[in-house]
Parts: sequence; structure tokens; C-alpha cells
Amino acid sequence: MPQVTMAAALNEALRYSMRNDPHVIILGEDVGKLGGVFRITDKLQEEFGEERVLDTPLAESGIVGSAIGMAMYGLRPVCEMQFDGFTYPAFEQIVSHLAKYGFRSRGRMRLPIVVRIPYGGGIGAVEHHSESLEAYFTHTAGLKVVTPSTPSDAFSLLVRSIEDPDPVIFLEPKRRYWIREDVDLKPNGLPIGKAAIRNEGTDVTLITYGPSVRTCQEAVEEAAADGVSIELIDLRTLVPLDLDTIMASVRKTGRAVVVHEAQVTGGFGGEIAARIMEDDFLSLQAPVIRVGGFDIPYPPAKLEDVHLPDLDRVLDAVDKVLNY
Repeated sequence: MPQVTMAAALNEALRYSMRNDPHVIILGEDVGKLGGVFRITDKLQEEFGEERVLDTPLAESGIVGSAIGMAMYGLRPVCEMQFDGFTYPAFEQIVSHLAKYGFRSRGRMRLPIVVRIPYGGGIGAVEHHSESLEAYFTHTAGLKVVTPSTPSDAFSLLVRSIEDPDPVIFLEPKRRYWIREDVDLKPNGLPIGKAAIRNEGTDVTLITYGPSVRTCQEAVEEAAADGVSIELIDLRTLVPLDLDTIMASVRKTGRAVVVHEAQVTGGFGGEIAARIMEDDFLSLQAPVIRVGGFDIPYPPAKLEDVHLPDLDRVLDAVDKVLNY
């Protein structure tokens, strides 16, 4: 079985989808001849031509706005934002039109569009290149929000997102583009909205997604050496949220820690903590703790290791809920 990076898995998912559906097109900045800044669209223009892999001007609002028009006429556009921080110019198109058109037309005009966004920190980039913007989209009704953590999930979830009849924000953890997995890439029926239990445990539930999954896996292994059993949940999809898996785990362990790169205030971890409190407060033996970035603009590259949740901060939170 070949070793595949997440970047290669995403490239293969796009190729698979384009071969299976002539309505699938790709548009974005440098997605054609260059193959994308992270090479996710590498060699796709060679195979499918300039009419299906379109290089656009540096105008993110225009990319999403054009995709909305294309979807109205029967195409399935996949937009690429080069970096997370460049998504903000397209925000008005996403929130005011992409997310709302299905409701606005009472379901008669659905928009099967995927907006791919490399997100998060950890690559030593400059300003505007390390944003964790998932909370903006989870707060916007009408969007599905997906974020894989492994190459196999990245492949299957991107194929499924492109097939979806409604808009999907597909958040790609850029610092995990080069992680490898022994996997034979093929659709496995993985649905949008189903979390994965990466490790079964009995003492604490660790809930995370995207780039933080690998950090939490390290925490699971470190804690196990000290005799602490952590159940690790990889959400894979933020909207719709797999509450059944979360609640079943919290009822078993009685303790929960939520980890993400985004700053804690207003972050998606707050939504998870509130849902746990609302749905089954009496199962908790300690308050839910959130671990995230600090409430500051994303720092310069030399300081990002301090800003991002690391092994020590995750384990400190685990200790707090265990010793409450």
C-alpha cells in the first residue's frame, strides 16, 4: 500500500471528481499552470484543460462570485483560496449570497460549490497566512464546514463535499499537508458529519479537529505512559456537528477538554462546551476546559509556537479536569 501525503490525497480527490463528473471545474489564483501554491491542483490543467481549471485574477470576491453564477447554470465549482487570510475579501460573497441562496430561493436554486481554504498556523508564514477562521463559517447558517486531519479522510471528504448539493467550506490544515499515511485512495462512503474516535479511553474526552488532531494524539500517548486513559475525538466536520459521538464519550468519561488553534474567545470550542453543558450537565465531573490560541492577532512566525496549543498546554488541561 503506497504512502500518500494529504496534499497528494487532495489532488487525487479533485482528479477523481473531475473524471467522474464533467460539471466539476476548478478556479482560483495560480491553480492552472503552477498547480496551486501548495500544488494541490498540480497537473490538473494538463489533463482537463483551461476551460475546467481556470486561473483567475487576484480577486477572491470575484472567484466566489463567479462560482455562484457558474453553479446557477449547472456547474460544480471548486474554488481555491491561496491562504486563509485572503478569504476575507470573499467573505461578503460567501455569507450574503453563497450561504443564503438556497433559503432565498426556497430550495429551488441550490449551489453545489466547495471553497477550499488552507488554514491554521505552524509553517512560519507572514501576516495573513495563518488564520483560524472556522468560527466565522460555523456561525453562518447555510454552510457545511469540513476539516480533515488525515490523507484518507481528506480524499474521501473532499470527494463527498464536491458531490454535495449545497455549499461546503473545506478547511485544509496546511501544516499537515505533508503528513503521510499508508492508504489506497478510493471513496469509502465516509459521510459529512461523522466524527472519528481516534483513541478509546475512559478518564477524559479530548475533542479536536484539523491541525490539532496530531498534537492531541501525542498527548494521548504521553498521558498513557502516566496511566491516564484519554478518549480522542476527531470531529472531521464542524457543521453538521456529530453530537451523538461527543455526548456518548462524555457520558463515559465525565470529563472533556476541547482543543483548537483558533483563539478561545468566540471560538468553536465554546459551542462544543455549551452543547455538552446543555445536553447532559449531570454527567460532568468537572467543567469543560478549552485550549486554544490567545486572544491576539496571529503573532510573527518566531512566536507562533508559543501561541499554538502544544503538548504541555493540552496535558495541563487534562490534569485540571482530572484533579477538579
